[in-house]
Amino acid sequence: MAGQGISLTDIKEQISQIGLTNTLEQLLRPTIPQNNDIFDFIVVGGGTAGCVLANRLSENPKWRVALLEAGGNENIMNLVPALAIFLQATSFNWNFPSVPQKNACKGMYNNVCFQPRGKLLGGSSGINFMIFIRGNRRDYDLWAESGNRGWSYDEVLPYFLKMENAVLKGLEDSPYHNRSGPLNVEYVRYRTQMAHAFVKGAQEAGHPETDYNGASQLGVSYVQASTQRGLRHSSYRAYVQPILNRRKNLHVFTFSRVTKLLMDPATKTAYGVEFLHRKKLYQFKARKEVILSAGSFMSPQLLMLSGIGPKDNLQKLGIQVIQELPVGMRMYEHVSHFGPTFLTSTTGQTLTPALGTIQNVLEFNLGSPNTVYSTIGGVEALTFLKTPFSKLPADWPDVEIVFGSATLASDDGTALKQGANFKDEIYNRLYRSLSESRQDHYTVIIMPFHPKSIGRVWLESKNPFVRPKIDPNYFDEEEDVEVMLHGIKESIRISQTPAMQRIGTKLDTTPVPGCESHEFGSDDYWRCSIRTMTYTLHHQVATCRMGPASDATAVVDPELKVHGVRKLRVVDGGVIPHPPTAHTNAVIFMIAEKAADMIKAAWET
Repeated sequence: MAGQGISLTDIKEQISQIGLTNTLEQLLRPTIPQNNDIFDFIVVGGGTAGCVLANRLSENPKWRVALLEAGGNENIMNLVPALAIFLQATSFNWNFPSVPQKNACKGMYNNVCFQPRGKLLGGSSGINFMIFIRGNRRDYDLWAESGNRGWSYDEVLPYFLKMENAVLKGLEDSPYHNRSGPLNVEYVRYRTQMAHAFVKGAQEAGHPETDYNGASQLGVSYVQASTQRGLRHSSYRAYVQPILNRRKNLHVFTFSRVTKLLMDPATKTAYGVEFLHRKKLYQFKARKEVILSAGSFMSPQLLMLSGIGPKDNLQKLGIQVIQELPVGMRMYEHVSHFGPTFLTSTTGQTLTPALGTIQNVLEFNLGSPNTVYSTIGGVEALTFLKTPFSKLPADWPDVEIVFGSATLASDDGTALKQGANFKDEIYNRLYRSLSESRQDHYTVIIMPFHPKSIGRVWLESKNPFVRPKIDPNYFDEEEDVEVMLHGIKESIRISQTPAMQRIGTKLDTTPVPGCESHEFGSDDYWRCSIRTMTYTLHHQVATCRMGPASDATAVVDPELKVHGVRKLRVVDGGVIPHPPTAHTNAVIFMIAEKAADMIKAAWET
């Protein structure tokens, strides 16, 4: 080791940088719950929002805060951005299945698309692809116009700034970025020749280079990511790990699965939670509030198990109805299309295990932020565009093209394929030859921002360990398919630009299984492909929708309090009322920051 210039000091510094010291301490000295313990605030779910709340609420040394997480801690695998593709089929993921889809997921076994959600401290920020997008000004102005006072763009921008430590070369003086927040946001330093060509080609196709977290989203950009010096910077690492051993009023309980809320039916008041920890049931009591941050599926499940939800669903299962609300009755998601795939004449650019050389491993372990291991699952660039038939204002994008120097061939069919439930036939026909030949190629994922199709989440059983039923209802509205069709055509047009042709780009014309009856490249062929190669980007929202009391679809009010229930809030992606022009993780960080201030204002006076 010494001969290679790696000292013990180097190793200690690297361990400190990736947060393994506190991780090991927590594993060796886990917090053991005491039954009937009393806290001021109980936060259910140690995911993106839960970690933010744990930090901000424990800033008041007089408040005892409990953070309950069903999973454990992250490990080195979570911290390596390139390994994001391998996290989808692990115990870090709840791996919720959808119900079989009528109009989508035809390339998946039983027409079931998996719905990934993180099961660890940091939640989905610990397993996602780290793409950091705030959304469009008009998203938040629409929230406010819908009766959600305090949620306009001008009112939420300070919270986006508060959370951000921007390390973005060329944007140092931008008023749209802050450089002192807890969450690191940076450009991914590892970039392929293909990505450079794509960004240049998109500009040649008429898409200006932009900062999509700045004044205008429309255009193309290298991806901004929630990473720190090339390592994943999850909500846990940004908000909890730095204070874990410094704030005695914050108590973090891992492997603690909440099974129900403790409710007083007479007063409709939440006063605690029941949870399972190492096969033993415990109860915690809350002096001030219980805060649900269990995510877009688990928060609705816990509400319904506790008597808050649709009357017909609860009564059918024999659950006493405490407050009738449309919990889970509405769900939106940015359903996407995996592909098309393009071949190039480059060499050694596509993300594959073969790129993991000993030199790259050593450089990454010594803190280099620009090795192949720092690529966020191969995602390198994004293009935001309008469809010609859009009815939205000109500055509000309809669809995103996600450029990735990785495909299902990148892991030789070992992880991403299983995590998405793709059939063997799909992999064997479209990707096996690419994997075996190591032919350079890239893919694009097409994502519409404003889907019209509405899904639902409901209870199948009052057993808390039976997963809720999830029906995204993909492509119930044909317009969602047409938006994606435009995105596919635009990605093909970009591939034909001079910049892309200089690297020999050509469309892979291998037909998608099940779509052979359509002429390859025709609109009907791509519509078939869209319904077959259906893909999720973890963006499920609106299951506990925010809205005023006059909104019959709302579950929580603009202060995120559950309508008609005392001492109970929901703070996670489920409260998002409309699908944002964003990847939702950044939005959830903002929601939690704003919620923390609202909670403080309510209890510190």
